[in-house]
Amino acid sequence: MKAVIQPSYGSPDVLRIVDVGKPSPKEAEVLVKIQAASVNAYDWHLLTADIFLVRLMGGAWFKPKSDRPGADISGVVEAVGAAVSQFKIGDEVYGDIAGASGGFAEYAAVPESLLAPRPANLTFEQAAAVPMAGITALQGLRDVGSLRPGQKVLIQGASGGVGTFAVQIAKAFGAEVTAVCSTHNLEQARSLGADDVIDYTREDFTTSGKKYDLILAANGYHPLADYRRALTSRGIYVMAGGKFRQILGAGLSGSRMSEPNGRQIKMVSAKHSQADLLVLKEMIEAGKVKPVIDRVFPFSQTAEALRYLGTGHARGKVVIRMQA
Repeated sequence: MKAVIQPSYGSPDVLRIVDVGKPSPKEAEVLVKIQAASVNAYDWHLLTADIFLVRLMGGAWFKPKSDRPGADISGVVEAVGAAVSQFKIGDEVYGDIAGASGGFAEYAAVPESLLAPRPANLTFEQAAAVPMAGITALQGLRDVGSLRPGQKVLIQGASGGVGTFAVQIAKAFGAEVTAVCSTHNLEQARSLGADDVIDYTREDFTTSGKKYDLILAANGYHPLADYRRALTSRGIYVMAGGKFRQILGAGLSGSRMSEPNGRQIKMVSAKHSQADLLVLKEMIEAGKVKPVIDRVFPFSQTAEALRYLGTGHARGKVVIRMQA
């Protein structure tokens, strides 16, 4: 089979498509014929080796711990291990397989616990766009941010992969949602359900005087003190990704800047959860959430898909079509 390998850290130019052996599923694994995959900031960091982030995500100092990149997939079960109980041959599935197998490949042998049935109303390309970004938004809002109906929620980075899901999930949970994005993406944010939109090229929400119960920032860039100023007295700021300075600052100063029974500074990093894949499936099939896809690249252009993601201007998700 064909698979993308990453022999070293660097630009997308280091990626190669090679022939490798087709995997066989272990006892509790299924073999998935991958139909589509998507790229995430996670993949970009593991490719370009921002050393702090690589170590944070379990990477190695001098070369990738695994040379098989790719996390989000959707596809069809082609074989099952002897202990598999949830899936059978022919089932259509989706999931985040980071740390288990390379998703940028024609096949992957995957623990069944990392997969869930594909949402019935999505194509393979759409389903592949969901797992990591959708779970990050869900866990960031629901678990880390303790989102409750009626709260005022602001989503910074509302046009990206995590942000487009966060706007919809917050709205589905009954929040009053403000989306922060560029002029070009204001209408998209409104179409996803945002009650209010802020054009960050014209207005800085951290100095407007408005207060929010929950702020989720996808790749936020303001100082932590600015976010705290925009919170209500018991508000929560949740960081979902960002540059080295922001993540280091949150790690070192987040607890110090948080207040007992008051404003909180927190971070979210998506955790594998079959249960949350099923939550997202239910929300998608109910029409409450939909993936937003910017571009679809053929498998042969996986490097270009990552290069485009690395520009930082993708609107929603970037997807790779594995099968011709």
